[in-house]
Order: sequence, then C-alpha cells, then structure tokens
Amino acid sequence: MSTKFPEIQGGGSLILAWQIKGKEVLVVAAGRIVNLLNADAKVTVVCPRNGLNEEVAYRVNNGQVKHVDRVFLPVDLEPEKKVAMVLTAIDDPDASTRIWKYCKQMKVPANIADVPSECDFYFGSVHRDGPLQIMVSTNGNGPRLAAAIRRQIGQMLPEGTGDSVKRVGQLRRKLRKVASGKTSRDISKRMAWMSEVCDKWSTDDFNDMDDEDMDKLVRYYESGEVPSFEEIRLGSRDHVVWEFDGTFGWM
Repeated sequence: MSTKFPEIQGGGSLILAWQIKGKEVLVVAAGRIVNLLNADAKVTVVCPRNGLNEEVAYRVNNGQVKHVDRVFLPVDLEPEKKVAMVLTAIDDPDASTRIWKYCKQMKVPANIADVPSECDFYFGSVHRDGPLQIMVSTNGNGPRLAAAIRRQIGQMLPEGTGDSVKRVGQLRRKLRKVASGKTSRDISKRMAWMSEVCDKWSTDDFNDMDDEDMDKLVRYYESGEVPSFEEIRLGSRDHVVWEFDGTFGWM
C-alpha cells in the first residue's frame, strides 16, 4: 500500500556531524588524526614512539597532539580524563578487542579499525570545502567505492560552494541580531525565510553578496518577502532608473 511517507530502509547507520571541538579523543596507534584536528579535538596518541608513522611523529613533535609513549592501559580511560571517544588501529586483534570491551565498560564510544562489529561509529569518505562537509558511507560494504563517489560529488558542485556556505552563515548570524526572538514561532519564521532565500539565490549570488547586500536583504525579513539578488543590487524595481546607452539596438 503506497503512502505519502518514505519507506523504511533498514541496515543503514545514523550519519551525524559530531561536535568534538575541545573534547578529549584517545587514539591508540595512529589513524584519523587529521580529521580530529580539523574538528578542533584535543588528541592524545597512546603508542610506543617506535610505532609512530612519519606524519603522527611530525604532529607529536610540533605539539599538535599529546603523546603517551607506551601501550594502552585502563588508566587511560579514567573518568577524570573525560575521554569522548577512542580510535584504535593496531595489528593485535586480541588487544583491540580488550580495548573495545573496556571502552564498553566505561561507556566510551570506540572505533576499532577494520572490525565493524567492534565499532560504535564509522568514518565515511568526506568532501571538504571550507565549512561544507559531505560524507559518503557504504556502511562498510565498499570504502574504496565510497571514495570514488565522494570525488564525483565534489566535481559536480559549483566552484565556490564552500564560500557560499560561509556567506549564508554570516547572513544567518546577521538575521538573528535583527530578529532575535527565541520563541518557537520566531525560530520557525527565521528558518522558513532563510530556506526561501537559499532556494531563490544561486551559489554565485551568495559569493557576490557583500555586507551592504546582507544589510539590505535582512530588511525584507519582517515583510516575509525574499527579493532576488538583482533587486538587492539595483533596489526596488519601482525606484530603478533604467538608463539606455544605445548598446541594445532596435529591430
């Protein structure tokens, strides 16, 4: 029986953007450190120094991550250390499983590399352009294929998409200053108006928008109207003075 609601497709995973900024992340051996640092996490690597690869050693030596020069011990997950997640990538399956079981006991989410049954979360293939992040996940079925799909998606996006996202963020912050109501009705109205702006304006429009354009645009908020970018630049059509410079020609 068909309905207006989407069909349930089991077997997927809940894809989230985890706000890990400023939180402690424990990495046993090496892996995913760049992703964590890009998300402003506080990273501690637990691994004998001779087990560090070139990049991790570089980041340790430059103070980008903390380093504990030994194997993992239960003390690494003591509550006062406030570890938000654990990532492991070691060649000892038994040791990995022991770490995973201890994480479960301490209720700390863990990712045990290449062992899906011992992962509370997965990493996908990510396209990054400034604030824009697009993750592709195959739920463990084909990581290499996920990377290929991610590249295809990135190539399809208009040039400057990341910059457009930045401008939209600036516009939202400016709108919240102008319309600072906090009731559910206020929030719904702001979201609806911003959605209409994003539907009506193109990537190029947002890229070309400057602070003066933003100020002009948010003035339309109370009326609920969403002008085009051309109307913002030229002003209301009732007030535009159209000049003829002879370049159009006549039939």
